[in-house]
Amino acid sequence: MLYHTKSARRLLATISTVAFLGSQPVFAQSTTEEAPAADASTPDDLHNRQLDSQGLIVVTAPGLKRLDILAGTSVVEGAELQRNLSGQIGDVLENIPGVTSSSFAPGVGRPILRGFSGERVRVLIDGIGAIDASNTSDDHAVSIDPLTAERIEVLRGPAVLLYGSQAIGGAVNVIDKRIPRRVPDEPVHFDGLAGYDTVNDEYNFGASVDTPIGDSFVFHVDGSYRDAGNLKVPGYIVSAPLRADLLADAAEEEEEGELGEAEELREIANRRGELPNSYFDAWSINAGFGFFQGDSSLGAAVGWYDSTYGVPERPGAGHHHGEEGDEAEGGEEEEAPVSIDLRQFRADFRGELAFGGGFIDRLLTRVGYSDYTHTEFEGDEVGTVFDVQGIEARAEFVQAERGGLRGSFGAQYYFRDFAAVGEEAFVAPNRTNQLGLFLLQEYETGPVEIEGAVRYERTKVDSVPLGIERDFDAFSGALGLSYGLNEGLRIGVNGTRVSRAPAGEELFANGPHIATQAFEIGDPNLKLEKAWGVEAYVRGDVGPALISLSVFKNWFDNFIYLNQTGEEEDDLPVFAFLQADANYFGIEGELKAPIVEFGSGSRVMAETTVEYVRAELDDGTPLPRIPPLGLSGALALETSAVDLRGEVQWYSKQDRVAPFETPTDDFAFVNASVTWRPFSGRQNISLLAAVDNIFDTEGRRHASFTKDFVPLPGRNFKVSLRTSF
Repeated sequence: MLYHTKSARRLLATISTVAFLGSQPVFAQSTTEEAPAADASTPDDLHNRQLDSQGLIVVTAPGLKRLDILAGTSVVEGAELQRNLSGQIGDVLENIPGVTSSSFAPGVGRPILRGFSGERVRVLIDGIGAIDASNTSDDHAVSIDPLTAERIEVLRGPAVLLYGSQAIGGAVNVIDKRIPRRVPDEPVHFDGLAGYDTVNDEYNFGASVDTPIGDSFVFHVDGSYRDAGNLKVPGYIVSAPLRADLLADAAEEEEEGELGEAEELREIANRRGELPNSYFDAWSINAGFGFFQGDSSLGAAVGWYDSTYGVPERPGAGHHHGEEGDEAEGGEEEEAPVSIDLRQFRADFRGELAFGGGFIDRLLTRVGYSDYTHTEFEGDEVGTVFDVQGIEARAEFVQAERGGLRGSFGAQYYFRDFAAVGEEAFVAPNRTNQLGLFLLQEYETGPVEIEGAVRYERTKVDSVPLGIERDFDAFSGALGLSYGLNEGLRIGVNGTRVSRAPAGEELFANGPHIATQAFEIGDPNLKLEKAWGVEAYVRGDVGPALISLSVFKNWFDNFIYLNQTGEEEDDLPVFAFLQADANYFGIEGELKAPIVEFGSGSRVMAETTVEYVRAELDDGTPLPRIPPLGLSGALALETSAVDLRGEVQWYSKQDRVAPFETPTDDFAFVNASVTWRPFSGRQNISLLAAVDNIFDTEGRRHASFTKDFVPLPGRNFKVSLRTSF
């Protein structure tokens, strides 16, 4: 580890000498823009202008606005971010069509896009990877606190190749404020968000301060804190099928005279109301600066993220009747609760160098370094320690727009040194070195717009203890064509060919994992995963309504997936990384339209969404953990002072399941909220009161490994305050 740490530091030092050139990628390129003329405003434009007029630091994204049609981008910010705020990124984005959460535990929820998770979804901070262990397993949390996020972008389409071939399903890009993007007008600018949830007695608080020093320099500091107890849930903790199995096991134990075992199994089967060992807490602190000179800028930040959370136990784990040696041991020893302590130090650099003319308009560079440690405890005893040290750097040349042609090209480097230490270290230490080259070009002529992207990646994954080294050359490409039906509405089609190198966890896993309570087995002989994809869409404005509808299909060669085998090892179910041809089909759509409009800009909005994914192997066998059909509808009254909102979210049953996978029932949540801006004409202070799952309905996410014993939250009353001045 020491040698590779020094190598990473040397590389970081080399890159930091040119960090003054750095900035985020095109999609995350953010500035404060002059408001457009009133007659050209969209609802989002009006919202942003309204916020800016009240002293908020508004982050807009010219690159994002230019590409959002082709890329299929969704954005969560402002009032919507406050309403959906949760401890994990996946849970925050749950209301976006095509997005769900892994929902492993209340403290762990990684985003799943279009049924894709793990290595097929990139989670980014301002265009650079989180560089943590969240891709290793679903019990590993993403090291990003949404409390300090300015906005969260969900990116899809051909241009996502800018971020890596791992973004087959898309990318989630969190834009925070650690590196300032502009000089505030005020001597001190403050943003704050605080809230309380009853369902787990959660207190949370996040705040940031920006202070200009002169006309060109800005200092920034932010921090967050959240503390939550065990989760209250409706009905029984375990699902009906698992409860039936536990009661059957209890009856068998009783017949054989094991009365203590039978009583314990019945107690587990009948637990209800509160999910044991589901607490979590987290805090973070970051400091950064920004320097601005004309159209060029330099920024850097350092930060610390710390989180502790419980991992609910798989019911019945350790109760394996008839196992050899049970009588000699005199019964099973009660399992100690599992918890995880996650810590990350992170350093980031960003800047932008404007050339002021010529073929290249500007150079954007972005560098991130992470030192991450993740410790899994069994009670007070250390079980396994995961260490990740890594660096990601990219340089992107943005072309000046000429004759309808625009684009960018550049290079990206990624290094990760992964080690797991302990008796149950299920992944051998390994290193990943990856160099990527990318090109994105767009051409617009009249109503026609063409977008193409190519990417080459050279990836080396090696494990010194195993004496294994794998090298992969991956070529990916995408082509998109769209046609403008009118000024605001476009139809189009995207085609992709993507290749992805297997990750170290997929290659080298081989052992028990206490947090997931599974025995995981990788395959060091895995091949490149390749996929063809096509997507047809319509997006934009139809009169006052906003519409987005996509239909997509992916055909995979050598698809890598983690599947339960039906076997047991060390009293744990065996999950193996397998490879086979597979295909995905999906639909996602969203419609927003005003149905009643009043004077002074007040209106009643109707919203509806749909999402559906069908994924299976070539032989028709369903793939595991695929989200079911989901529908939602909402009505919202929007006025200058008060917003009222009611919504229904419905998810169908999922009975197309993989071997050894259990089905899930359908469920519906009804939610309501009211947002009050107490000061007339100003939106920089907003109070939210909401209740989620009003009827205390039981729900389980089929995409979750733990769905049979980690239900979704019950009725939750929450309040929050968001302010900026």
